[in-house]
Amino acid sequence: MNEPRIRSTHTGSLPRPDDLVAAMWALADGVPVDATALAAKIDESVASAVRRQVQVGISVVNDGEMSKPSYATYVQHRLGGFDGESVQNYPFADLDDFPKSWEIVQANPGRRKRSAPACTAPITVANMQPAFDDVARLSAAADDAGASATFSSAASPGVVSLFFANEHYPDHESYVFAIAEAMAVEYEAIAASGAVVQLDCPDLAMGRHSVYADQDDATFRETVAVHIEALNHAVRNIPAEQLRMHLCWGNYPGPHHCDVPLGKILDLVWRAKPQTVLLEGANPRHAHEWAVVKELGVPDHKVLCPGVIEPQSNYIEHPDLVAQRIERWASVVDPERLMAGVDCGFSVHVGMRGIDPDVAWAKLESLVRGCEIASSRIFR
Repeated sequence: MNEPRIRSTHTGSLPRPDDLVAAMWALADGVPVDATALAAKIDESVASAVRRQVQVGISVVNDGEMSKPSYATYVQHRLGGFDGESVQNYPFADLDDFPKSWEIVQANPGRRKRSAPACTAPITVANMQPAFDDVARLSAAADDAGASATFSSAASPGVVSLFFANEHYPDHESYVFAIAEAMAVEYEAIAASGAVVQLDCPDLAMGRHSVYADQDDATFRETVAVHIEALNHAVRNIPAEQLRMHLCWGNYPGPHHCDVPLGKILDLVWRAKPQTVLLEGANPRHAHEWAVVKELGVPDHKVLCPGVIEPQSNYIEHPDLVAQRIERWASVVDPERLMAGVDCGFSVHVGMRGIDPDVAWAKLESLVRGCEIASSRIFR
């Protein structure tokens, strides 16, 4: 266990059981759901997800986000102040250019079910019991399965502000910082449990071609800087080594030709407190950017976790390809500061369809095998 090796992880959501999806969809539609039975099903699903990750060989595991309807919109059930009209369709510049792609994305039932009501009043910490339940479930499941390391995902202040329109605060900065102050309770609860806190930050990249598409690059960089400052404020009481952040251009099957290049924001990303940074590194739009990171450099105090598996495709990456990708990244950063992951979650909104759940687990098996192959070459 102490031998040098490339550790594996993923970015959060895993395929949910069909009956859990049905129950959570019913809940979203206002259909009465037995709360006790739902809690028991979530317990069972988390235990199963953790056990299976350990069996596959994933180094740092999580709860699969089984309790959450979506990686960001879940906060409306934990924070107060979000009582406005829900946004149903978000702008995406790349989908505007390809309307048929927009139809494909919008047809996904997982996206149709999500809800993000606007902020219409001061943000409060309304009910953090679900967060405490999440960490308790993960801790219990990890103990039972023998997991050696865990992480738990949470929406960053910036991504909450991206999904939930501001109709109360006088400006964007005060809005993001209000979110940060409230979300700090959840972040600290995760950290207190012993898990690593993962901050999901698609606002730092996806935001450029969606909600902030009307901004020029300079203005967008100012927005990113504010979001990072708010994130750092929210995690001020948590050690950097117990934090990681996921940078994302959006996990949807669009052309992504409007994605902001990593090189335009990377210097700002390094300002964020989390020690570990998860980047997209496997998909066709960003796989080349390992060279950009190599050219620009990685601060000595940072750990890199590039995606070497793509979650949108039913292709199962060959372990040798995974190993090649890892070895390429090992030329970018000291292998001792390198992990291997997945570009994004496999089911970021409950009930998303696009990948065979069994294929998702096969991809994770390939990830682990690729780490083994790469480790045998890198550390020989």
